[in-house]
Amino acid sequence: APFSAGFRIKKTWTPVVQKVAGKYNRGDVFRINIDVDAQTDMSWVVVSDPIPAGSSVLGSGLGRDSEIANTEPASASAEKDRGNAWPAYEEHSFEAYRSYFQYVPKGKFSLSYTVRLNNAGDFHLPATRVEAMYAPEMFGESPNAALSVK
Repeated sequence: APFSAGFRIKKTWTPVVQKVAGKYNRGDVFRINIDVDAQTDMSWVVVSDPIPAGSSVLGSGLGRDSEIANTEPASASAEKDRGNAWPAYEEHSFEAYRSYFQYVPKGKFSLSYTVRLNNAGDFHLPATRVEAMYAPEMFGESPNAALSVK
């Protein structure tokens, strides 16, 4: 169950390129949107969202990256951050997407990123977590459902 001790999280997956509607397949591209509700002002906050093994977070500018997939379609689902919190640093690692904020004011903010599913399999991901780095008692977690990629 979701847990909130200072932060509430809501995560949604929106297909950008999907072979079969309603199913996850190798090569599909999804936009992940994370909405965070901070209960108080906090400094140095990290949002950590795990990705399935072998997947790629798009937008690093490296080969086989798609800038078009990050911005298209030009709609409400396009990759963009909203709210009063702006990331100081983003990390695109092999196991997770992380966004670090120097300051997060009380209220809601959201961030999004784009991921390509590269490997087939059944994935059981750890929870998406938001945490104040220097006040570890202030955090929020949202469990991720099992993901089956064909």
